[in-house]
Amino acid sequence: MAATRRGSGASHESARRWSPVALERFRELEGATWSTRERRPGGLTLPLSSLRDVFAHREVLALLVRRDLKARYKDSVLGMFWVLAKPLVQLALYFVAIGLFLGASRGIPNFAIYIFTGLTIYGLFSEIVSGATQSVVSNGGLIKKVYIPREIFPIASTGSALINSGIQFGLLIVASLLSGAFNFAPQALYIIPSIMLILVYAVALGILLSAVNVYLRDMQYLIEVFLMIFMWASPIIYSWGMVAKILGPGILLEIYTDNPLTLAVLGMQQGFWHGDAPTDYPDLLWMRMGIAFIVGIVLLVVCQRTFSRLEGDFAQSL
Repeated sequence: MAATRRGSGASHESARRWSPVALERFRELEGATWSTRERRPGGLTLPLSSLRDVFAHREVLALLVRRDLKARYKDSVLGMFWVLAKPLVQLALYFVAIGLFLGASRGIPNFAIYIFTGLTIYGLFSEIVSGATQSVVSNGGLIKKVYIPREIFPIASTGSALINSGIQFGLLIVASLLSGAFNFAPQALYIIPSIMLILVYAVALGILLSAVNVYLRDMQYLIEVFLMIFMWASPIIYSWGMVAKILGPGILLEIYTDNPLTLAVLGMQQGFWHGDAPTDYPDLLWMRMGIAFIVGIVLLVVCQRTFSRLEGDFAQSL
């Protein structure tokens, strides 16, 4: 008790030596609400604030991208060759099993280029989403030690996926030129909105799922199942014309066609492979892709805002 009184007296003695400004500041801090979460502006300015934070840490972003690429092929003899191994094996399997054995190649000219075009653009989507979903959890040690914008981790996964897919795109260009399938007409411009569609939807889903995966670790396994479903739900192995014949005109065909993945695959096929019949593609493809892109931007904003609400407890959950 005597020690407590001496400690209390010493504390009051120290307080008397403080200036009035220091005492006022102490009272303000004593009544303040403490939080480990960084305060950001709300409303529509939140995505812009997050983008500025990521740009301010662009050196860290570049280091994370390089680290992902090095870690993926560390101690590998063939190195970047493995970027092409999976799509080339898929191409061979689908060409033989679906194209030759089941006869799908008889209705689709340049069937190998047709498949490779779809696999390349879908591979970009799949790699961004799967890599971004695991990005925050896999960087848990870094998140618990220093503060950097949390969005930088799914964006870094997107950067490494773009570099890997760039190699596949280069091989696709060479193969389509050598086979004569490349479309030098204005339809080749469809390649640009196709890539933009994939990027906006993949980044939106990647940012959202990376936050959800912190609290629900099954998400990284569940997304693998959905990616497999999305692949077979896109006109990669079969043509859009086949789906149109089966579904017929109506709401089901419209829902299938306006799927962003379907639109992106169709756009890539317009650029690298062109069908012989006008029924190979839906009407108003440009307009459909434009509307889907606008919806994707809105989705990206919503996903980023959800990420910002969830990121406050990342360090505790990791």
